[in-house]
Amino acid sequence: MRAILSGLHHKKNLQELEFELIDVPEPFDDLMVTFLEKQTQATVTVPITRVVNSRVVRLRIDANDLQVPNSELSEFSWELYLNIQQDVTRGLIQVESEYLSDRHQLTLTSFYQLNSDANGMALFKLHTQQPAAEFTISAINLQDNQLQITGPNRLNNQRIEHQRLVLKNESAGSFAEWPIAKMGLHGLFSATIPLNELAANSTQELYIRSTFEGQDLDQRVVLGKSLAGQVTQTITDQHRLVVLEKRYNNGIRIREMAAPSLPQRLGHLPSKAGSATKLLSVLMEKVNLVYMRRLFKRGHRAYDQPTLIFESFGGRQVSDSPYAIYQLFTQLYPGFKFVWSIDRSQKKFCKQNGIPFVVRRTAKWVRTLEKATFWISNARFPAWVKKPSYVTYIQTWHGTPLKKLGLDIENVSMPGTTTVKYHANFVREANRWDALVSPNDYSTQIFRSAFGFNNQILKVGYPRNDELINSSPEDIVALKQAMGIPLDKKVVLYAPTYRDNQFAEKGKYTFELPFSLDDFKQKFGDDAVLVLRMHYLISNALDISGYEDFVYDLSNHPSISDLYLVSDMLITDYSSVFFDYAYLKRPILFYPYDYHMYKDELRGFYLDYEKDLPGDIAHDESELLTMIGEKLQTPDMSHNQKFMDFYHRFCAIDDGLSSLKVVNYVVQQIEKNG
Repeated sequence: MRAILSGLHHKKNLQELEFELIDVPEPFDDLMVTFLEKQTQATVTVPITRVVNSRVVRLRIDANDLQVPNSELSEFSWELYLNIQQDVTRGLIQVESEYLSDRHQLTLTSFYQLNSDANGMALFKLHTQQPAAEFTISAINLQDNQLQITGPNRLNNQRIEHQRLVLKNESAGSFAEWPIAKMGLHGLFSATIPLNELAANSTQELYIRSTFEGQDLDQRVVLGKSLAGQVTQTITDQHRLVVLEKRYNNGIRIREMAAPSLPQRLGHLPSKAGSATKLLSVLMEKVNLVYMRRLFKRGHRAYDQPTLIFESFGGRQVSDSPYAIYQLFTQLYPGFKFVWSIDRSQKKFCKQNGIPFVVRRTAKWVRTLEKATFWISNARFPAWVKKPSYVTYIQTWHGTPLKKLGLDIENVSMPGTTTVKYHANFVREANRWDALVSPNDYSTQIFRSAFGFNNQILKVGYPRNDELINSSPEDIVALKQAMGIPLDKKVVLYAPTYRDNQFAEKGKYTFELPFSLDDFKQKFGDDAVLVLRMHYLISNALDISGYEDFVYDLSNHPSISDLYLVSDMLITDYSSVFFDYAYLKRPILFYPYDYHMYKDELRGFYLDYEKDLPGDIAHDESELLTMIGEKLQTPDMSHNQKFMDFYHRFCAIDDGLSSLKVVNYVVQQIEKNG
């Protein structure tokens, strides 16, 4: 027996769900559907209200009834089960789905969507507490000398009246308005703005004004998905360039400027040559990859002397737990051989600090990697790197998981891969790890499930955090002096993650600061400075010109632990940095400005983001600035019960000796294999 969600209809402000039944015995009059909320385990059972024919039935439900009473959650995910209570046949059948819906707005602050999970089972997702000042459109394009927008003209099947498009020029304090008259598909509008009516040399944001149930609304237009597939640049008949941009808050910005002249376009010819050079470089990399694969297939014999290879973030850094282990190893056992696997960009750092290295993807790198006896890395090696049987591969990983990992990611949206390939690569790589470092029981359980990992786990804490526990106030002063940070000011550290859906090209992501540096400096500039730590995947350099005496972009500083130590508070969003920062018992503030979109459309979380965090959540820039001031007045969180509960769950295992424990493990393996 099977039940399949096959359609959705709207009847008198209710939602009518249609189900196809396969091999379900009649009669259908006593059938019901049970909704099970995945997180709270609440249930709602609704009887079938209409039998269309021998294979199709329908039920009506008010989606608002799927908000669990007295719950602090803002989002609910309901599984559907056909509830059979016949004399002969009784039981529950989970409903599959072949119907995927767009978002359906219930109120100004709530909407629902019907879709399916990774196994094809139906999900009814209800979202509440959405910003009432945002209006979500379906698409936006620049075509035929027009700005074209498509979006909903109904809210819970009620018509939105007097809709107008508005462009606001924030810097000039002005706006322009256009009526929405042309209607498209049922429930949607299709509106246009002639590009020759745009203000010259302007940067404007798009809004919609309307009336709903007698209330006048002024809402910022947002687009939850990326702009991929939509036309975002055009040159008008008047030789003007118009560009659409999706901002950090999902808002739409329209820029109008003079198009490049012919001499200017000719001046960009060298960039085309640069593109050709880049293409040649890519081709050479492919040739080199074939060469590398062949070298790995050759037989190698291990060095007579124990040799340890270290690598951090695929060779992009000399940092993190591998570096902490390396530093202690060279101090205690200088007789062993140590080599760092690095990109060419790290050669200068290694030479300045006397660190032996080999450049990745060279013949010497293959030979050294294959003849070593230990690999110690915090990220994955390429799948085509062959691991000899005599190598012990220690994976330190690089953070306590907040966002779902590996097999736990149901839908992978990163460029250059698919969900199936991503899962397979994770399992294949994890099976090569002989030992995996874990910071706590929570991480151990996740590593087992997300990586499909069954080998040895070293639950010793992260070696990179030893510095947080062992550093003195004098060490912190020395770090500030080395970084040029004033000693007489508080330090606010901002360390956000990257967004999987904000990629510019494979391996590169973009980012825009989600708050005003002017407002930040005006409020805190006399007493504090701001340190920025962007994720290493961010491709665009942040422009902090004019703020050099207040903002320090230390994204490329080799040790993030140094930045933790010099800071008085941390601001982050979904990055796992707060797990490590909690060791210092200093205040943490969360600023997830795109939380609802990020949670639903990207990876999701292991923790309850709204309940389990060791700090407060700022939902907008105004709250952010207010809370920063409050946090800077409470530098020690030792007396905050919620914070300390988090600390004991995630941080208590690390005693400042994690590096030593990993070193001892390696030495034990060397002696055992003697």
